[in-house]
Amino acid sequence: MKRIWLTGASSGIGAALAEILLNQGHLLAVSARNAQALETLHTAFPQQVLALPGDLTDPLQVRAIGEQIGQVWGYLDQVILNAGTCEYLDAGHFEANMIERVMRANVFSAAYCVEAALPLLRKAKRPHLVAVCSSVTYLPLPRAEAYGASKAAMRYLFQSLRIDVAHEGIDVTVVSPGFVDTPLTQHNDFPMPMRWPVNKAATYIATRLDKRPLEIAFPGPFIAVLRLLAALPKRLQLALGKRMARPDTEESS
Repeated sequence: MKRIWLTGASSGIGAALAEILLNQGHLLAVSARNAQALETLHTAFPQQVLALPGDLTDPLQVRAIGEQIGQVWGYLDQVILNAGTCEYLDAGHFEANMIERVMRANVFSAAYCVEAALPLLRKAKRPHLVAVCSSVTYLPLPRAEAYGASKAAMRYLFQSLRIDVAHEGIDVTVVSPGFVDTPLTQHNDFPMPMRWPVNKAATYIATRLDKRPLEIAFPGPFIAVLRLLAALPKRLQLALGKRMARPDTEESS
């Protein structure tokens, strides 16, 4: 049985992963803005769930969540940072505020959580830090300036952190999903090849966590294609990206 802090637990991959981990018998501290969804989890698993709702972009709220976990459990075996958002940018009406919003929701929230979690992880026997990033970081894609930049920053943050905490015995895993059918992706207005159901994605992640790999990436064929395209010369990548761009985006740029 592990003591786990899972963020973004109210919907999508986080909600599906929460149910899997709870059914495995773990203790779960769950955080998200949606307090009602977290309370529903607590009602279903009253002896296992510590519901800690809050705005993870607010460092004071995150610090308070970390302190509550420390008071109740004393330490954490595993932290899964899954909270985040996605917005797509229109270059014809470039909005710097959008990039700030997405960076704050994805990168800054993760950093605040790391700050709160590391002292609790250091008290565990085999601490494990997991960050849900994205396969979008393998290849530049149209309209992904804000989301892609935030996930690329997250990837670099946790890959660098992996080096610096290795001597403390803290393992760091980066999760790189392709398209997953979640409330967030259901708003996408473009094709999503090889999209997985959310339960399949959560199960894939959960079954690999105990192995503590450096990265969990899926679906395999989709990741292989992205990596192959990422190896192309930059001019070819640009030509490919232009073909994928929406006509109205091209006209406005």
